[in-house]
Amino acid sequence: MQKYQIGFSNLFLFLALLLFHCGKTDTQQDSIREEEYEEQSANEEQLILFFGNSLTAGYGIEEEDAYPALIQEKIDSLELGYRVINGGLSGETTASGLNRLDWFLEVEPTIFVLELGGNDGLRGISVQETRKNLKAMIAHVREEHPSTKIVLAGMQIPPNMGAEYTESFRFMYEEIAQEEEVELIPFLLEGVAGDRNLNLPDGIHPTEEGHKIVAETVWEYLFPLL
Repeated sequence: MQKYQIGFSNLFLFLALLLFHCGKTDTQQDSIREEEYEEQSANEEQLILFFGNSLTAGYGIEEEDAYPALIQEKIDSLELGYRVINGGLSGETTASGLNRLDWFLEVEPTIFVLELGGNDGLRGISVQETRKNLKAMIAHVREEHPSTKIVLAGMQIPPNMGAEYTESFRFMYEEIAQEEEVELIPFLLEGVAGDRNLNLPDGIHPTEEGHKIVAETVWEYLFPLL
């Protein structure tokens, strides 16, 4: 797995910006997404739910340019009959995601893509706590909908928390995927993280071009499940 590198001179600026931007939530936008989810769920049998933070929500760009919408375009072009739901919320941690999950499970998703944990790592939350919450979400999806296929999106963090923490965080996703027997996307931001040409001026969130690469990464692991 390729790790992205961030210059130490910019590390604290990177972290401060990420916590500032990812700490923002848009309650109104999330409410709209919930209404859309309810409406689409009533009409669609095959649902793919992307459940994550600002990376999934498409922070800083139009939602139709975020990678979940690009996945929908690929699905439509192949006439596969799935409906994508963007359940991303800026600022989401694994703890808040666990608390928010119940509402989305009122309707059964065919595929559940879990993209959370990055904000935990940047806040220095213990890897054990993040692991516990991720596994709890996987268990809860299985409890409510045993036939739902689960995909876990891996994340990496800058090394400011120390090498041991950074490595434990990186390997956590692989370990969870093996233990829970779910599909793993090793690194959601592969080929995007650290590239200023593919990220917004904050250096954190992908641009429209960056999301196109993320969509290709996700598609590689998602398509075989469709």
